[in-house]
Amino acid sequence: MPRIVWLLVAARAINRLGAFSLPFLTVLISTDFGASATTAGLLSAAFGLATIPSRLAGGHLAARLGRRRTIVLGLTGCALAQLGIAAADSLAAVAVFAVLLGLAFELYEPPSQGMIADAVGPADRVRAYSLLNAALAAGGTGAGLIAAALGRWDLRWLFVADALTCLACAATLRFALPADHPGRRPADHPVRGPAGHTGHPEPVHPWRDRALWALFASGTAFALVSLQITMALPLTLAHRGLRPSDAGLLFGASAVTVVAAQPALRLRRLAALPDSVALALGHTLMAAGLAGYAPASGLPAFLAATVVWSLGDLLVLGRILGVVAELAPPGGADRYLAAYGVSWGIATVAAPITATQVLEHAGVTALWSGTAAVCLALAAGQLLVVGPLVGATGRPGAVPA
Repeated sequence: MPRIVWLLVAARAINRLGAFSLPFLTVLISTDFGASATTAGLLSAAFGLATIPSRLAGGHLAARLGRRRTIVLGLTGCALAQLGIAAADSLAAVAVFAVLLGLAFELYEPPSQGMIADAVGPADRVRAYSLLNAALAAGGTGAGLIAAALGRWDLRWLFVADALTCLACAATLRFALPADHPGRRPADHPVRGPAGHTGHPEPVHPWRDRALWALFASGTAFALVSLQITMALPLTLAHRGLRPSDAGLLFGASAVTVVAAQPALRLRRLAALPDSVALALGHTLMAAGLAGYAPASGLPAFLAATVVWSLGDLLVLGRILGVVAELAPPGGADRYLAAYGVSWGIATVAAPITATQVLEHAGVTALWSGTAAVCLALAAGQLLVVGPLVGATGRPGAVPA
């Protein structure tokens, strides 16, 4: 892997190590300001809504200001907003800073993902994006331990510590990443024809690409499933007579699985699979693991199911960003990745509602059986719809139509 990939992976792990404050936002609102659970949920949803324009702005700013500037701007904005939350003395102030945090939260993603797409060839993108995912998983494991320690002292210090890691990453990347070129946008790179002649730049219109729309639709469902796991697993453990805090052990096991299974992505047979087949396999593994939650009653059964769906999650996240980057015209990876990333913003708003409502009205078995069915539908969709559409573009990395 090129140096820039390792640099971004390391920075992401450090930043993720400090990203333990957000799950406690609703708790802070409820305990420090006496707000109702409904009010706390609405403010968290407002944060989620703000991440949608943030992701799109990240793609636009990367093309106009430069990738390094956008990354530093996003990390610095997150730090200032979190310091604002820590110092807030009213519910209105917390609400304002929560929305500002959402607006800065996703600026980092499109330029960093675009840098990786440009730094490695198509054959290595799966491994590069999988390393990024492994860094997030590894950082998330340590984040839980730090949150447990600081949270016992004062919840506001969680936001202060998170802000400090954001500022540390911003300073490091400001001096370590390649300098931006203000007069040269990525989308203005010339396109070379078959004979090597330079032509006009290919316009970047991600929302006009039918293949991207197909990936976006399936990606939104995948993101909803992923976030429902986070929301519903602690509640599921409580329903089954286990401690909700044991969900931390399961999420830690998931992170360890993702990190430990990284070498498997280099196996020749797995690496040679067409993207749509690999994605279908990943969704099928997720379905098998999540279906295991439905009858599980003890921690060992939950642990085994967690390992299975985590292997599927590894396959999907390792491949999907590379497929999106392949769809983009030269210099357009930032805009395409930003457009695709909106799926996570939508899921951030929807997941708390769908997870809790299904669990309350249908029960644990129905929740996880239904979630597994969604994953199976996504597996079929990759083979029957997404793969042919991506292949129809004539770009590599997909099953031809």
